Amino acid sequence: MAGVSRATVSYVINGLADGQIPISEETRRAVQAAVKELGYEPDARAQALRSGNTKTIGLIIPDIHNPHYWDFVDGTEQEARASGYHLLLSATTFNSKYAEDIFDGLAHRRIDGLILCGSFNIQSLKAQNALTQILNRQLPLVEMRDNYNLESDSVVSDYGAPTREVMTYLLSLQHRRIGVIYGVDEPSLAEDRQTAYENSLQRAGLPLDPSLFVQCGSSIEDGYQAALKLLGSRQRPTAVIAINDLLAMGVLRAAGDLGLKIPEDLSLVGYDNILMSNYLVPRLTTVSKDAVLAGREACKLVLERIQNPALPHRRREIPARLVIRESTGPNLGS
Repeated sequence: MAGVSRATVSYVINGLADGQIPISEETRRAVQAAVKELGYEPDARAQALRSGNTKTIGLIIPDIHNPHYWDFVDGTEQEARASGYHLLLSATTFNSKYAEDIFDGLAHRRIDGLILCGSFNIQSLKAQNALTQILNRQLPLVEMRDNYNLESDSVVSDYGAPTREVMTYLLSLQHRRIGVIYGVDEPSLAEDRQTAYENSLQRAGLPLDPSLFVQCGSSIEDGYQAALKLLGSRQRPTAVIAINDLLAMGVLRAAGDLGLKIPEDLSLVGYDNILMSNYLVPRLTTVSKDAVLAGREACKLVLERIQNPALPHRRREIPARLVIRESTGPNLGS
């Protein structure tokens, strides 16, 4: 319709006619008019086969229900979109079968890079074989928290130092019975917090009381049920650390149902600083990691390695910090 060759159409559609390829303005307008009239759309699959580039980055998160991971997705998507890439998003929901299927699917799918956000169950032979296939393709890969020692690029945040800050803060408020709602589906997700908690108690000369440490799942309901158990005991804690903000929301509800006021009767600390934590009553004291920034940095690492596979392995740290709000106060019973 435009009266030009396929190559000329390709140059115009792909922007190569803007100074890179000598094509007249008249020819470019003719091609653009034909594209508009025909409603032509390039076939992305055919383009990928020709170029070897799908313009797609895979992203796997462990929990589709936790807003913290959606902040990470948001940052990753912002950076990908700015560079003309799309995300292929999957969530394992801490299910080993889901993880197997996801890794197996990615092993047979064309993507340009992969980001692993969080911890996943790759203990099964099927999942390990699939991940090995991905690595053998030398696919640009970014991990969060150096989970698997894959010698890949990584973006990390250490919650150990902020947890020590949390403990110092609570101890300064005269709290001596400090409980923990340890809601994890993969133990490695919160080891930094557990270790810092235990070390802080030991340095303060306080005993490690197993009754103050309750393990559960990672949902709000899990946090609620664990809090009922912890707060219903005869010697209940005067402060509770929940290892994510969703669990802290469950603790907040359980405390209310038991007639406890926060922070007068119970101080409460969460982690992740999800958006709603600043709109609870009372506003939640939490440890903040900029998940949007982490997502952007992870995507940047992938894109840089796509452009230059020979780069040395890189590790970027996103600092975490304590954000003090209304849910913590002095131990009035001391």
